[in-house]
Amino acid sequence: MTIDLQTRIGRLNDVLCTVNILNWDARTQMASGGAETRGHQVATLMGIARQMILDPAMRDAVDAAGDDPQAEAVRQAIDHHARLPAELLQAKAQHATVAGAAWAKARAQGNFSLFQPHLERVVALARQTADALGHQGHPYDPMVQVFEPGETAASLGTLFDSLRAGILPILDRARARPKPRTDFLYRDFDPQLQQQFATETARALGYDFDRGRLDTAVHPFEVSFTRNDVRITSRWPRNYLPMSIFGTIHEVGHALYEQGVDPVHTRGAFATDMIGLYAVGGTSFGMHESQSRLLENHVGRSPAFWYAHFPRLRDTFPEQLSDVTTEEFLAAVNRVEPGPIRVEADELTYDLHIMLRVRIEMALMDGSLQVADIPHTWNRAMKSDLGIEIESDANGCLQDVHWSSGYIGSFPTYTIGNVTAAQLMCHLDQKQPSVTMAVSEGNLEPLRHSLKEAVWNHGRSLTRSQILDRLGLSNNDPSAYVEYLDRKFSSS
Repeated sequence: MTIDLQTRIGRLNDVLCTVNILNWDARTQMASGGAETRGHQVATLMGIARQMILDPAMRDAVDAAGDDPQAEAVRQAIDHHARLPAELLQAKAQHATVAGAAWAKARAQGNFSLFQPHLERVVALARQTADALGHQGHPYDPMVQVFEPGETAASLGTLFDSLRAGILPILDRARARPKPRTDFLYRDFDPQLQQQFATETARALGYDFDRGRLDTAVHPFEVSFTRNDVRITSRWPRNYLPMSIFGTIHEVGHALYEQGVDPVHTRGAFATDMIGLYAVGGTSFGMHESQSRLLENHVGRSPAFWYAHFPRLRDTFPEQLSDVTTEEFLAAVNRVEPGPIRVEADELTYDLHIMLRVRIEMALMDGSLQVADIPHTWNRAMKSDLGIEIESDANGCLQDVHWSSGYIGSFPTYTIGNVTAAQLMCHLDQKQPSVTMAVSEGNLEPLRHSLKEAVWNHGRSLTRSQILDRLGLSNNDPSAYVEYLDRKFSSS
């Protein structure tokens, strides 16, 4: 890559990192009355970013770089954004902040009607985006490809059908088993002490607080400004302890990926998602989710992790956990218990939550479902799929922040992440058994080193498919994931 192109992409990345700072502030501490103004600010910066990427001098710099594969990625991004009208990009950016504030209010009141007009606008903008980008298949295709290049409605349908067929028999067997004790998870846990424990846990997992911080948000998220400023958030419900613990571990997984990107990729083209115009270091949302779900489930729910950390948790909450053993806690956080909340779902039912959201997104995009009908469709599917009665929109179709941000097309990446995480762990178990042995003994350093070498270092210089291919793994092969779930939940 030429110096001129690298400099131009570095400047673009600086603008997008500034957008991320504004969005982080909006979701953690901005006054609710500032939403409309913040929307204008973000829209202005996104307009500037679009001008920078479509500047003829950027195209000249790409052409001067010749056949450099990194330059080709920039060329594809220029072509992508040339198809999107400036007013559409700015409208999406401006509306996201306003819609986010409306979502938070609607969720707090459990009232979908407060969010409905804003979501209708989100869907309308998504359809305009799909039309502008063009598609030969489903209008969902160009939306999902923003977050996971190469995936389509058809490819996701194949993956989901295979995965569903593998999960449902395991779920039936697991639900027939005796239920572990869980009463202690719902006791009164002081939020400040939860955050204290979460901070200590994040540090133990390798999160570098010199290059990050942990804050409070309605919905946990990670945001990266550069590899040297990677922030995470979580929430601290008084009456459900696992949310703060596993929400934090999940976001630490994202953060380790961002902090672990090789510095060579942090200011050039691949510090920026050129297609989606997001300032991230990871190669795709699906690969990002593989790192968070790997840490949350394969590590964070493992016996070794809790034999090491439960004494500290019990010391933090001696009154609430004095009558609980490590084994009881471990069984409780690995129980199979279908519920309404995705971020609290067990591993067996989690992907069924994702499949519901993706079905709704696809139907919204092709017009077979209207926004006003989402609550009824959602509640009926939860009853059919999981036997769950939804008592409030807050615990139903309003529980996730993604739609307010315009992230239609992002939900499939959670399941892709689950599948990829299992593939990576299976690969390590077969090719580097000392790594998984160390994990079983509570030593995570070899795992971090292996993930850094295989995934984190590359930033956006390799696609998810290329990373898997280097390891001899097939894209979207759910077999390792189904085998992992079967071993974990079918054993006596």
